[in-house]
Amino acid sequence: MGNICRSPLAEGIFRKGLVEAQLTDLVMVDSAGTGNWHQGDAPDPRSVETAASHGIDISGQRARQLTPEDFDRFDLIFAMDRSNEATMRARAPSSRRDRIFLFLDHTLGSRVDVPDPYYGGVDGFDSVYQLLREGCTELVSRLGRELRQPSG
Repeated sequence: MGNICRSPLAEGIFRKGLVEAQLTDLVMVDSAGTGNWHQGDAPDPRSVETAASHGIDISGQRARQLTPEDFDRFDLIFAMDRSNEATMRARAPSSRRDRIFLFLDHTLGSRVDVPDPYYGGVDGFDSVYQLLREGCTELVSRLGRELRQPSG
């Protein structure tokens, strides 16, 4: 939503997975929120702390709002919850709506939201980290298989 909690964590986890899978040259990653109220801000300190406890540095990320150009720049656009998914679909050109997915539905086959930990404590961020790690691990694995298949 504001690009300071879930999305920065997901971006950091996914980037780490891409490095480990040696896919960084094949995949472009960025995170954005549907709202602009945190634009330019660093991730929530609890997200930074949670990521750091797993060896991931997200402190350099800055919040940004999803732009119309993103619908052309990215082949896959993930929403952390159904509300943001609906907002993205409403903003996307009709020809690009097929690029928008609910994150856990696409990665783990579970049409549920990644809970927003913003109003809770650090333990909520840890739970969100685990969900995102599972989803990102599956996504990296799937992309690795797809991108390494010979074309033709």
